[in-house]
Amino acid sequence: MKNVLFALTCLFFQSLIAQPDSLFLKSKKAKYDGPEWTQKNKASIDISQVSFTNWNSGGTNSISGLLGVESSANYKDKYFNWRNNVSVRYGINKQEARETRKTDDLFELNSDFGYNPSNSSNWFYSAKFNFRTQLTNGYNYPDTDNPISRFMAPGYLFFGGGMEYGKRIERLAFYFSPLTLKATFVLDEELANAGSFGVTPAVFDDEGNLITEGERLREELGILMTNSYEMEVLENINMKHRVSLYTDYINNFGNVDLDWRIDFDFKVNNFVRASLGSHIRYDDDVKTQKPAEVEGEFDEAGAKLQWKQFLGVGFAVDF
Repeated sequence: MKNVLFALTCLFFQSLIAQPDSLFLKSKKAKYDGPEWTQKNKASIDISQVSFTNWNSGGTNSISGLLGVESSANYKDKYFNWRNNVSVRYGINKQEARETRKTDDLFELNSDFGYNPSNSSNWFYSAKFNFRTQLTNGYNYPDTDNPISRFMAPGYLFFGGGMEYGKRIERLAFYFSPLTLKATFVLDEELANAGSFGVTPAVFDDEGNLITEGERLREELGILMTNSYEMEVLENINMKHRVSLYTDYINNFGNVDLDWRIDFDFKVNNFVRASLGSHIRYDDDVKTQKPAEVEGEFDEAGAKLQWKQFLGVGFAVDF
């Protein structure tokens, strides 16, 4: 896995160097007109439904929905750039004769502050803050009695400082931080005692009595690199790319945590749009499980690459 992530790191730097100026040929050269605040808000809903009546090939009736809300507030002047955004997504799926299942759940807050002392340079002294968690319980379906995740279990916080490059920083940015704090919160007693998401598990005696509770906070200090850019691929087809690479100095230095997302937005008209997305994650602290020899019990299977794909058609409103 380390070799794969090392190769992705190399491709990451190569993609940064290869970013063509043609990405911005359609945009005129930026002109400074004084301090400026810009705010954007967007709400979207994607729905898919399948229904069968006397269908001889068989099938299961189902309906899915995904609600998303995004808001951003950005400030820019001659020397400073401050970008803030919050994103909330929640999706569910209901199939005939089966319980309602969650398909997506995210609350994320970002704040990036940059200072550029020279108008002739595209480099910024920068500080980044990122926080994300989920809103409701997560389950290993069909078992809905034992949550495997909850609100703030886990919760992730990144905060650090470094240098950021951005020719047009709203659309293309590369960030490097030699000192970034990563905090993992597991504010649920059962999950903390089980050592979920990398926290130190509880200590029990031979009879199963609790001696020491599991820790609810795991702190790491390491290197963070991010790259993001937006572009119009074709008319009414926009792409957003975001990748984050993190390695901790103390625990397995060189073992890289990966978070890589690519989203395409296809605009039909002012309200109707389609979206296609891919989200890849790898975190060595998030272990998977496999069935044990004893029925009903599980053994740890180590960390694995996580991949989520999404294709939807729905409505979007800017306000």
